[in-house]
Amino acid sequence: MNDRTFERARRSEDKLRREHDILAAASLLATERGVRAVTLTDIAAAVGMHKSSMLRYFETREEIFLRLAAEGWREWGSAARAALATSGGARNEQVAATLATTLVARPLFCDLLAQTPLNLERGVSFEAVRTFKIVAIAETDAVATTIAGASGLEPGLARDVVATATALAGAFWQMAAPGTALRRFYETDPDLSHAVVDVEPRLTGILTALLHGYARPSTSADGGLDLTFRDARSSSE
Repeated sequence: MNDRTFERARRSEDKLRREHDILAAASLLATERGVRAVTLTDIAAAVGMHKSSMLRYFETREEIFLRLAAEGWREWGSAARAALATSGGARNEQVAATLATTLVARPLFCDLLAQTPLNLERGVSFEAVRTFKIVAIAETDAVATTIAGASGLEPGLARDVVATATALAGAFWQMAAPGTALRRFYETDPDLSHAVVDVEPRLTGILTALLHGYARPSTSADGGLDLTFRDARSSSE
C-alpha cells in the first residue's frame, strides 16, 4: 500500500483497524531497532501512509508509543499476576525472580518503561498522559495486591516493589543495550567488563534484597520474634 491507494477511514471500525495497523508497525520496528531509533516517517512508510495522513489517528509519534506502553502494562500485569499465583510459594526470592523473569521476557516493554518518563509523556496532550497513567497505576496496584496476598507484604510496600521492579527494568535495559554495537563493544573490551549488564540476575538480586529489607523483625506479645513486614517510613513516626 502507498499513500495514493490509502483511503481515510470513514467508519469507526475502519479507524480502529488503521490504529491497530499503525501500532503493530510501530511495535515491530521498535522491537527490531529500539524505540528511540524509530521515527514517525518510519512508521508511516511501514503502514503505507503519508505522515500527514497518519496524524489523523495519532497526534504525535510519542502518542503511538505511549499507547504501546499502556498495552505493555496490561499484558505484563496479567502475566505477572498469573506467574506469581503459580510460583509455588511466597518466598522473597521467588517473588523477585518472577517479577524479573516476566519483565525481561518483554524487551519492548522494558524499552518503553525507560522512554515513557523521559520523552513519551512530554510529547502528548495531558489527556493522553492521563489515559496512560490510569492504566499503569491500575496494573501496578493489581500486581501489588497479588504480591501482598501471597507474602503478607503491606500494600504500600508491595506497590513500592512493583514500582522499583519496573523502573529498574527500564533503566537496566538501556544500560545493557542488548543486540547493539555498543553492547558488542562492551563485551570485547576487557577494561569494560563491568559495563556489561545482565538484566535478569541483576534485577532479581536487587528485588530480593528489597523484599528482605522490608521484612523487619519485631518482638511479639510472648517475647518471641515476629517477622512482619513494616513500612520503613512509619518507623520514624
